[in-house]
Amino acid sequence: MFYHLLPPFADAIPGLGVFTYISFRAAGATVTAMFLSFVTGPWVIRTLRARKVSQVIREDAPAGHREKQGTPTMGGLIILLATVVPTLLWARLDTRFTFTAVAATMWMAAIGFLDDYLKVVQKKPRGLVARYKLIGQVTFGLILAAYLLFIPLDTGSLAPNETTVPFFKYFSFSLPPILFMMFVTFIMTASSNSVNLTDGLDGLASGLTVIAAAAFAIFAYLIGNTVASEYLLIYYIPGAGELSVFCASLMGAAIGFLWFNSHPAEIMMGDTGSLAIGGALGTVAILLKSEFLLLLIGGVFVAETMSVLIQTSVFKWRKRRHGIEYARQNRFFRMAPLHHHFELSGWTESKIVIRFYILGLLCALVALATLKIR
Repeated sequence: MFYHLLPPFADAIPGLGVFTYISFRAAGATVTAMFLSFVTGPWVIRTLRARKVSQVIREDAPAGHREKQGTPTMGGLIILLATVVPTLLWARLDTRFTFTAVAATMWMAAIGFLDDYLKVVQKKPRGLVARYKLIGQVTFGLILAAYLLFIPLDTGSLAPNETTVPFFKYFSFSLPPILFMMFVTFIMTASSNSVNLTDGLDGLASGLTVIAAAAFAIFAYLIGNTVASEYLLIYYIPGAGELSVFCASLMGAAIGFLWFNSHPAEIMMGDTGSLAIGGALGTVAILLKSEFLLLLIGGVFVAETMSVLIQTSVFKWRKRRHGIEYARQNRFFRMAPLHHHFELSGWTESKIVIRFYILGLLCALVALATLKIR
């Protein structure tokens, strides 16, 4: 909004021209998102606590999690508000990149909200049935893929169904339309679920979101800049730079939420926040034609997801070969996702979170290194 309202008056009021710069608007979006989180956070916490919208702890959760019972949840509403509003204020509104990312975030947030509502308000322990949640995720993935194929965005020299590969200069490949739709759907589903699985310790998912969003903000800025993309030998995508404003808003929102979500947490993000964040990161990767970068930037999210898949697969195999009792007594991990394994190994919650932050930062730096290692 500011981009469209203020620069026309630059001749009369010196300094308003800075609103045309993406870097300035991204910084403004970050500060605005943090401010909204700080301002709305206490009110949301009080409201949720008054309505007894509190976290439900699973019976099989580590013993230390019992004290979290009663902590307000659905805090993802703070993240959603503090991401969408600054994006609409600071980003250009004449590009479909911005609206696509916002739409994905809100769609996934709606699925998460419904799940949280059923669990904590309607008191249905299972929440939204897993298959219905999956249907919602897959549906959006198919809609997004069809939208990109049949109403393509301006992606420069890249085709709508084309993707790039890290570590190689100007290297990309195209997928047949059907495979592309399956590819996009898989990314959206996997990304949203991976953040959801990671959200198990105070501040873990929100802190990793800060790191991932910052990394994608840098990539979006460089990919959408003609000079920088030419220098770094990466594909230029016109208009993609506006995604750096969206990512900066997400980063600021996560920082602000972390203020209340750090250990001991005053509020949990719930599925409302985790699914929204996963959907946002997955969509940004797809729009930037950098889907494989998501594996690097979100390395900790990937590890958390893989730990669940390995745990489930090994359990089923051992149950089939040796019986259920043997399978229960000989699990691959003490508990999945991975952060619970380390909890049961004796690590304190704060130590796990900080060390996962370090790993997340390392993953982001490796991803950024692909800009020069080509």
